[in-house]
Amino acid sequence: MAQKTPFGLILLLWGAGLGAAAQYGKVSVIFDLLPQAYPQAGAAVGWIVSLVGFVGILFGVVAGLVVARIRYRRALLAALWAGAAVSLVQASVPALPWMLLSRVIEGASHLAIVVAAPTLIAQLSADKDRGLTLTLWGTFFGVAFAILAFAGRPLALSYGLPALFVAHAAFMAVFAVILGARLRALPAEGPQPAISLPQILRDHAMIYRSPHISAPAAGWLFYTFSFVSILTVLPPYLDPDIRAGVMTAMPLTSIVVSMTLGVALLRVLSGVRVVELGFTLSALCMIWLWLSPGAPLACLALAGAMGLVQGASFASVPQLNARPAAQAQANGAMAQMGNIGNTLGTPVMAFALIGGGYAALPVLAGGAFVLGLLLHLMLGKMRDL
Repeated sequence: MAQKTPFGLILLLWGAGLGAAAQYGKVSVIFDLLPQAYPQAGAAVGWIVSLVGFVGILFGVVAGLVVARIRYRRALLAALWAGAAVSLVQASVPALPWMLLSRVIEGASHLAIVVAAPTLIAQLSADKDRGLTLTLWGTFFGVAFAILAFAGRPLALSYGLPALFVAHAAFMAVFAVILGARLRALPAEGPQPAISLPQILRDHAMIYRSPHISAPAAGWLFYTFSFVSILTVLPPYLDPDIRAGVMTAMPLTSIVVSMTLGVALLRVLSGVRVVELGFTLSALCMIWLWLSPGAPLACLALAGAMGLVQGASFASVPQLNARPAAQAQANGAMAQMGNIGNTLGTPVMAFALIGGGYAALPVLAGGAFVLGLLLHLMLGKMRDL
């Protein structure tokens, strides 16, 4: 473990995470423009967005196994260069089948980054700073989407879709060059298991049986299920005069609370305890929103409570798993569960709202928060045995 945290290098790894998040976000922010590029595609355009997530669902744990075997620095740099190359191909706006194939490759690149980068951050950080550095890592999705909404979409509107893809390719290539020069490999841990279908199946079983490796991912499933779906379905229930302000403030509040109160709590509590606190407060906020539909303060309080879950979930990975290989497996499982939560959350919530109206929102989201809390408590009991 490091004695002194190289914060400059940590920020570079976080920057690589921004590039990985942009692999999702660059298409999300221009989704309404894609039919112009693919006028004959119809509903198939949706696959351009969702394929990266499906790759994560299928191969999240596999990514943990592969990254641990080929080593973290090598995997990260290969993923950054692959991401840059794929974005350059996408800048040509290829035919739809080739665009879809490029998104599958991009999904693999994304997975390698989100497994390797936090594993490297955990190993490079001094004990006293690990809560801060991994909480910072936990903001990469929210920050990247905010940047893309602010600058990426206007770039595409002004100069066309290729300009956004070229900018992303350049971003990934710059970080690949800089990290290639700055980043050293972690010490070898000895031979890793061969990558084969039986080994992959054994890896899945081992990870999800382990109360240490699986715990961060278990909570992450319920966090991502709720966070994305709430931000998607909540706006119609807010006062139109404050709707835009509240929806802009919610993700920012989540990040700010994560980086301030969350980091402070991680100095006195374990990551799992902070996650449990976040789930508890989130469930209480859903009761508030049930009693006061669309209350802006309740929305902001909910965002802050979820911010505690966000940062502490990543901080709990090295606290529960000392070896980098186990951390890579835990990060791979988080990627897998996060993609499942992101994929299922909005359609399940939307379907529930059709049948139950607004009341379905606090009931379903509150239930997810309670399940996340209970699962963490159960896994904690298993670890104590």
